[in-house]
Order: sequence, then C-alpha cells, then structure tokens
Amino acid sequence: MSSASATVHPDVVKNPRDARRAALGSYLGATLEFYDFVIYSTASAIVFPAVFFSGIDPALGVVLSYVTLAAGYVARPIGAIVFGHFGDRLGRRQMLVVTMIIMGVASIGIGLIPGSTTIGGFAAVLLVTLRVVQGFAVGGEWAGASLMSIEHAQAKKRGLAGAVVQSGGPSGAVLATLIFALVSVMPQDALIAWGWRIPFLASAVLVIVAILVRLGVKESPEFAAAERSEGTARVPLLSTFAQNGVSVLLVVLTALSPFFLQSVTATFGLQYAIGHGNEQAPALWMLTISNALTIFATLFFAVLSDRFGRVRMMVVGFIVTGVLVWAAFALLSQANLGAVLLAFIILQPIGNAMITGPLAAYMADLFPVRNRFTGVGVSYQLAATIAAGFAPLVATGLVGAAGGGTYLLTGLVSLLAVIGIGAVLASRRIRVQ
Repeated sequence: MSSASATVHPDVVKNPRDARRAALGSYLGATLEFYDFVIYSTASAIVFPAVFFSGIDPALGVVLSYVTLAAGYVARPIGAIVFGHFGDRLGRRQMLVVTMIIMGVASIGIGLIPGSTTIGGFAAVLLVTLRVVQGFAVGGEWAGASLMSIEHAQAKKRGLAGAVVQSGGPSGAVLATLIFALVSVMPQDALIAWGWRIPFLASAVLVIVAILVRLGVKESPEFAAAERSEGTARVPLLSTFAQNGVSVLLVVLTALSPFFLQSVTATFGLQYAIGHGNEQAPALWMLTISNALTIFATLFFAVLSDRFGRVRMMVVGFIVTGVLVWAAFALLSQANLGAVLLAFIILQPIGNAMITGPLAAYMADLFPVRNRFTGVGVSYQLAATIAAGFAPLVATGLVGAAGGGTYLLTGLVSLLAVIGIGAVLASRRIRVQ
C-alpha cells in the first residue's frame, strides 16, 4: 500500500469485467491526452514558429510558440475545479465522456487553423484559444480516468490500475512521435504547408473509439457506495482544501519533478539533441523507442509498488532521476544517436517511470472518495501547470543563462527530486478518514 490507507466502503462490490472495461476506457483517454500533448509540443518546437509566427525573428518565434503551449496548462486547474466539482457531485462517468469530446474537437480544430500567411495574427489567436479549450478539458480528464480505473480495481491491484492510465502517457507519445517522425521525412515546404496537420486530424480516430468504450463503462462502485452512505460534498473544492489541504500540497510537491522532466524531455530535450548535430527524424525515432520502453516500465514499477509500497518505489525513482539526469544531458549534447537514445532511456523508463508508475494510486490514496476527483485533479493540474507548462521556457532560459551549458537545468531537476523525496516521505503521516 501507499502512504495512506485508501477509503473503500464495506458494501462495495467490484466486477472484474467492469474493472477491465474501465481501465481500457481510461487508458484510451490518457493515450489521447498525451498524444495531443506530444504532437502539440513537437509542433511547437519545429513547426509552429514558421506556421503561426512567420515574419519575426526565429528565436522569438520559438519562444512565442512555447508560450502557446503554456497557455493550455494555465487552463488546466480551472478545468480540474469545474469537472472535479461535477465529478464528485454527479459521478465520474459522465464527466469523462464530456472531456473526451472537448479534447477531440479542440485537437482537430488546431489541425484546421490557417497559417499566419493566410489570416495574419488571427491564426495565433485561434491557436491559443483552442489550446486553452483543450487544456480546460484535460484538467478534468486525467483525474477522472485514473479514478475510474482505480476505484473499479481490487485493493491489491490499485497501483497497477492507476499505472494502466499512466501508461497511456508513453503510449500516446509513441503514437505521436511515430506519426510525426513519418511526416517529418516530407520536404520541409510540404511539412510546413500541410503535413503537420495530419497528426492533429488523425486524433479523431482515438476520440471515437474512446467515447464508444466509455459509454459502456459503469459508474465507479466506490463513488456509488459513498454517495449512498455519506452523500456528496456540496462544494468539493472547499471541503478538499478545508479537510485535505496538506494532501494537495504534498501531491503538488511530489509531482513537480516527473512533470518537469517529462515536458523538458519531449520538447527542449528533443530540440537540444537536434541542435547538437542529430538529424530531426532519427532523433524522433530515438524518443519513440524510449517512450515504448516506458509503457512497460510504468506497469512494471506499479506492480512492484503494489508489492513493496508506493513510497519506497517513488523514493528510489527520485534518487535515480536526480543523479542520472546529469549524465543524460551530457549524452544529449553528443552528435550520436546511440547516446541520444541512452539519454532518453535514462530520463524516461529508468528514472521517471519509477515515480509515475505508482503516482496515480499514490494520489488517490491521499483523498477520501467524496472529494477525490477534485483533490486529485486540482493538485495534479497545479503541479502540471507549474512544472510542465513552463518547462520548455524555463529550460531555454537556464541554458541561455549558463552560456549554453546545462548545469543549471540539471541542477533544478535534482532539486525537484529532493523536494519529491521529502513530500512522499511526509505523506506517510496522512491518514484518510
């Protein structure tokens, strides 16, 4: 078990078939979420400056492109509050269908926006608007998806159930980088003109499949039991901070390190490797291989966390990440694809997966059922906004301040890992009532 004992009502009856379907629906949603994240992050680094910010200094175009990436993260906590409120009041299932539809419409819409050469500055306005809408939906997606899978699972498999959702992250990343690697072999003019739109429009397939699966998933049995015996919180946000404010703080501090590193790897890390002599398409393939390995590593470390404890597994992950990140960025600076692949493996399946594998169940165990959607969603999205949303900008600024070196960036990653260790150790004192 994790630091806190999960609250499960004695009258909860769980059906293995429902658990599998809930896990599949949640996995597909997480896959879409991270697919959207990676294609947007990749496009923001290598395509959007030319498409939406043409006619200005290229370096400024990259910065402005990263700002649009951050804009989506700013909307996430708002989405977490709104969808968390209704998820804790009305149930998880309905909210997950709504978030999936909004996410899909926003992603497809981004793929249809004309470039700045066609409609001028209005192109960037549309891009930011759809990115904010997408971020709003994502704010409720991850928490609801994780809870549907975890709350349908048996007590001894909660870590694995949460990791199935977490594995949607690298799965979406694999899918996204595969598609972007394929379109990246196109002539640069064709890629800028229309090729980059293919990954965004292709998300429609994931949206349709995920919605169909989710419509067949029953409501969370733990939520249903809590609703019968305790009722629901009138204002989940207020009760969350009044009763579980310490849990919110600990989750935020715990998640800063993995979220920052995920975002830096997918955006700045890739761009850094390309800038040091590695070709764009092969570098994307190296990232794809690393993401594929992360799928299995995430599940593996979650199973270990069910057996040996989530806090123990996550502390090891923080230590490994904080130490090996220095070697990883030294490898990314080499014009050698083998070194780039090893760097990505160090950053993702070796270190980060030890933390993210147990993370969903760790978070769920720190909040009672009646305000769990709000608690998990708000704390998760606050950490994502702070750490991941501004990570490319922070990384770019730190490397610039260091004269092109990465010691300030890797030092920050190590510091966040130390903070994560302190947070997970402190969480052992939390006992959910």
